Amino acid sequence: QVQLVESGGGLVQAGGSLRLSCAASGRTFSSYGMGWFRQAPGKEREFVAAISWRGGGTLYGDSVKGRFTISRDNARNTVYLQMNSLKPEDTAVYYCAAKLYGLLYSSGDYYDYFGQGTQVTVSS
Repeated sequence: QVQLVESGGGLVQAGGSLRLSCAASGRTFSSYGMGWFRQAPGKEREFVAAISWRGGGTLYGDSVKGRFTISRDNARNTVYLQMNSLKPEDTAVYYCAAKLYGLLYSSGDYYDYFGQGTQVTVSS
C-alpha cells in the first residue's frame, strides 16, 4: 500500500512557475514508477508526465512538453513536477500516481495509487 500526498499548488499568473511535490509513504518508493495527471472542471483526466521506477526515463504529454519537468528524489520519497511558462489552460487539479515497477505509461488505468490532488490556477 502506498499513500501519496501532493502539495505546492496555488494561484499563479500566466508565464509564471510552480513546483508540485508528491510525498509517498513506504520504504519501497524507488520501486514505483510515478506519474502526474490533471483534471479540469468538465474535462477528462489528462496525462501530464511519467518517470520510470528506475528513474532513467521520462514521458510527457504533448501539451506540456518543453515546459514541465518530472523528477524524483528517492531519498526523500518524493516526485516533483516543475511547471514553467504556465498558461491559463494549465488550470486543473493535479494528481500524482504510482505503479509498482512502473514504466512509462500515459493511461491512468495503468496506475495503482492516486493522491488526493492539489489545485493549480493560472490567471491570464
